[in-house]
Amino acid sequence: MPKIAIIHDYLVSYGGAEKTFKALADIFPEADIYTLFYNPKIKQRLFPNRKVHTSFLEKFPSFLRKKYQLLLPFLPIAAETMDFRDYDVVISASHSFAKGIITRPKTIHICYCFSPTRYLWDKSRPRFILHYFRVWDRQASERVDQFIAVSKTVQQRIKKYYKRESVVIYPPVQTLNPKSEILNKSKTQNPNGQKEFYLIVSQLRKYKRIDLAVEAFNKLGLELVIIGEGPEKRKLQRKANKNIKFLGWLSDEAVQEYYKNCTAFIFPSEDDFGIAPIEAMSYGKPVLAYRKGGAIETIIEGKTGEFFDYQNAAVLADGVRRLRSNLKNYDPKFISQHVQKFSKERFEKEIKEFIFKVAKSQ
Repeated sequence: MPKIAIIHDYLVSYGGAEKTFKALADIFPEADIYTLFYNPKIKQRLFPNRKVHTSFLEKFPSFLRKKYQLLLPFLPIAAETMDFRDYDVVISASHSFAKGIITRPKTIHICYCFSPTRYLWDKSRPRFILHYFRVWDRQASERVDQFIAVSKTVQQRIKKYYKRESVVIYPPVQTLNPKSEILNKSKTQNPNGQKEFYLIVSQLRKYKRIDLAVEAFNKLGLELVIIGEGPEKRKLQRKANKNIKFLGWLSDEAVQEYYKNCTAFIFPSEDDFGIAPIEAMSYGKPVLAYRKGGAIETIIEGKTGEFFDYQNAAVLADGVRRLRSNLKNYDPKFISQHVQKFSKERFEKEIKEFIFKVAKSQ
């Protein structure tokens, strides 16, 4: 067996990228785990029994690591100064700087790319401020031997910004067996004691556009449950009416209860893939999603969910009304069966086959 290391940019929140990184680590239990720096709570949740190696940034004061945007000037240097000389294969699970590591010429570097660094390639940002980092990011992409994209959307972005080819391997999702008794039972009471409620599971960050859902459900008056944490939480809470509840981060088991009992799932952001909607669909729940990004690859309109076409609260509210009027037409078993192609077992098989194929060809 080759000696393998895996590295993620940083472990400061618990979202789809972190879940995928954990799945990679589970596939290769003997691999060494690296990240530039981490939040101890996130590290404990993901890797309670494994050592996580870090860069010199871990020695910085904790308040700086919490405001990790302030560390931007140091992130390229941190990635480049980590030592991977002892490894035959390095897998970087990256949305920013981890792909910039430097390896020996004979070491195979495979990047599982969540996206080319979004805040560097966003056309709305002043070019003169981020020009250096764009140049570095483009050069860092050339250090990767093989790219894996999380979706066709990301595959197109890799081609556009890095001029590199890639293969698509969808991230792993903890899917529910479509033969589960949960899908054969009549609807049960949700944890809030109400029969009808809508669900969001997300980091509360600006680009997630949770504000649209809050504004829409303020108008609709329907119950909306939001599970997640992030810098936008207080702002969203001030804007929300009493029919909208913020629960923070819950255990995976608690989140599953909300998936099980919700009426439908709301997904207002443009994500590169989007794991939470698939988790909801595995419980047979339809999804209302913005018609952009990874959602168009995972949701079948009229069969497993609905789309709305503009990131506007009124348009989202109309989408909820459409979804409600069509609820009786959705087959929970069909929805659950549809997302089995995103299972962890499929992910493990495809990742192993790809990595060993690349290693054999070198």
